[in-house]
Amino acid sequence: MATTLCFINQKGGCGKSSTCFHLSGCLAELGFQVLLVDADPQGSLSQAFFGSAEIERLTAEETLAVLFDDDCHRASADLITLPTSFERISLIPANHTLAAHNSPSPELAGLKQQTLRAHLETSPRYDFVLIDCPPNLYLCSWNAMLAADAIVIPVPPEDFGTQGLRVVHQAVDNARQLNSGLRLLGHVVTRADRRLLVHQAYEKRLRSLYGDLVLETVIPEASAFKVALACRQPVGHFSPRCKAAQATRALCREILERVAEQAKKRQVA
Repeated sequence: MATTLCFINQKGGCGKSSTCFHLSGCLAELGFQVLLVDADPQGSLSQAFFGSAEIERLTAEETLAVLFDDDCHRASADLITLPTSFERISLIPANHTLAAHNSPSPELAGLKQQTLRAHLETSPRYDFVLIDCPPNLYLCSWNAMLAADAIVIPVPPEDFGTQGLRVVHQAVDNARQLNSGLRLLGHVVTRADRRLLVHQAYEKRLRSLYGDLVLETVIPEASAFKVALACRQPVGHFSPRCKAAQATRALCREILERVAEQAKKRQVA
């Protein structure tokens, strides 16, 4: 069975899509089969691989939206999964057509709360599934949490990035009522500039509040991420020796360690 990680925060610009994009490259380099699920109607993760023009041309039947359509009885995750130009990385794309299904009252959605989970369970050939959520806690994010084994919360060390974390934690707790195996893997400090005293202060505050639930790896605000994205390549493929790539590999190792630790705890329990 794949390990499914949900990247979530109700604030935009936190690095959810970027973290999924670059992390997938590291996992693939290690030999893991990776499925990326773009659950954000903005389609940023999909555009990172294929460009905005190609993604916006896709019909609803070619994207994640089709899985939520009651009239498409033959829809399946496999039929809409696209191979990328990178070995061992595949993608379920999204675009604006998903917005109509992203209800702001997910608890009223009935069986649609479990749509993503039901479809991913029929695709067992991956080692990791990374789900990129929209910047809200609506139906798409709710589906992601119910489909996931663990939650990763990217957090920039500043006011707008840290606001609303309590609400995210409450949403995770609520999701556990329907997905008892869901765990909070941790917060990832992203887009950090440690030359800035304010970033240092916010990181210190996060660690004092959440302790071990903040990963040791800090993802810097680095131009290499943006240049690699512009070239449609995970940073580890684009510039393997740069600091951005090294930080992403460190994050990958730490996530793998935490996934293994949680697996051991479940076996003991």
